[in-house]
Amino acid sequence: MDQLAPDRTVASFDSATGMLRALANSLQGRDTPLLGQLPGRYEALMSGALGIVNALPPRLAQKAYAVGGWMEAIRPGDAGRVDADALAEWVVDHYPRRRYPVIFVGSSNGALTHLAAAMGAAWLPQTLLIPVRQKHAHPDDPAADLRTLRSAGEELLAANPGLHLHHMHDASQDRLMIAGMSYFRVKWGRLPPAYRRFIAGHLAPGGVVVAVDCGLHWPTTTVTDRYAFQHGAVGGATVEEFRFGGPRVAAYLARYGSPVRAWNAPEPDGTSPEAEWGFAAELLGDLRGLGARTARLGFDRPEALSPVVADLFRDRYAALGMRTDRLLVSSFLLLDPHLAQRTASVPYWSVFNTEPDLRAAHAYLDGAAPYAEIRALLFSHGVESIGLAPAAGWRRLAERATRYGALVGVDERAYPRDFASVARAHRDLARVRPVYPAPGPIPYEEAAAALAGDPRVSWDPPRVPTP
Repeated sequence: MDQLAPDRTVASFDSATGMLRALANSLQGRDTPLLGQLPGRYEALMSGALGIVNALPPRLAQKAYAVGGWMEAIRPGDAGRVDADALAEWVVDHYPRRRYPVIFVGSSNGALTHLAAAMGAAWLPQTLLIPVRQKHAHPDDPAADLRTLRSAGEELLAANPGLHLHHMHDASQDRLMIAGMSYFRVKWGRLPPAYRRFIAGHLAPGGVVVAVDCGLHWPTTTVTDRYAFQHGAVGGATVEEFRFGGPRVAAYLARYGSPVRAWNAPEPDGTSPEAEWGFAAELLGDLRGLGARTARLGFDRPEALSPVVADLFRDRYAALGMRTDRLLVSSFLLLDPHLAQRTASVPYWSVFNTEPDLRAAHAYLDGAAPYAEIRALLFSHGVESIGLAPAAGWRRLAERATRYGALVGVDERAYPRDFASVARAHRDLARVRPVYPAPGPIPYEEAAAALAGDPRVSWDPPRVPTP
């Protein structure tokens, strides 16, 4: 049976793919327009096309957005044609062929993406998203989603013994997409051969392999020993609301015309690493057996790393005599490490645009010296999901700047259906002045000292390989 091409298998709208492209572009001295999916010369054309989508009535705009995602999804009958080794080759092919002082392996994280770019380091994701088409399960019936796609999941795993499948169903934030697809998030439980070869051939002498270990877990239902089903995900709704419902869930379902007021999901029988952000610790053994120096960067939730990296950047800019009064708040996969450094912007990454994310960003500003300029990027996912913070709330965050604060590339009237923001954000950010030569890479020792001294993260220093 022919294998599926990796670039037709992995979702382009996912965190891992977006962060991989942004980092690879930055390491080559390039911006990341249009989430890295198209070259910058198409930016005006795409902005116009997405602007037309924005102008459609809300239901039609949402349908157009969902269709765009559906076109990326594979057919259930093709799940057995997924080749994990080819996916790993596709990942490493993003990077310039040179030596790296550090190679990160593990959890997706926007703050880590900024840090890796500033260090001249590569990152190899443990998790990728494979969207699979389905048309039989209602978004508010997670149990039906599992029944409909279980056989496809089992076929994928039978063809790829090194993968673990986290079948994820989030009817709050992903409502538009899961109306026509299921989210198969796959995690490597063993280090794939392409990753091994990349590390062996491109880790600098004396370099360090760092496991990026987000310890977030989520209630899951065991399907098989390598197959877990996850109802809900990180966002504005709580674990308890996904499982038991509540006033906010009922109001949300009523707003979208759902026939139910709570979700029908399989009963969880344990917890697993969170599908999108969590790290499956089985990979640590393979990393430590590579014969290279290995370290571990641990944190309990994806946003926990954001203030740590922001502080590190601010200290770095100060040491270089650069400005330290400009903050860039990025959102989900809407980030550009190269432009952040060129504009001397301190990067603070927000996981999503939810009320908890907004509170976390305010908490960071509460403990930081004031910023003269604050710009915020907002990723529109098309749904007024549970706990979504309004654009005005994020604008007020930016207005805490002492001189200039604004949302970048955001049409507040269209948000969260502001699909053209993926083009406008880069266009408007690229106009920020002044710009500077990109600073030299942060030395590993400097970054390691900052991480080791910060109580918000866990840093296990490098282990020296035994002969």
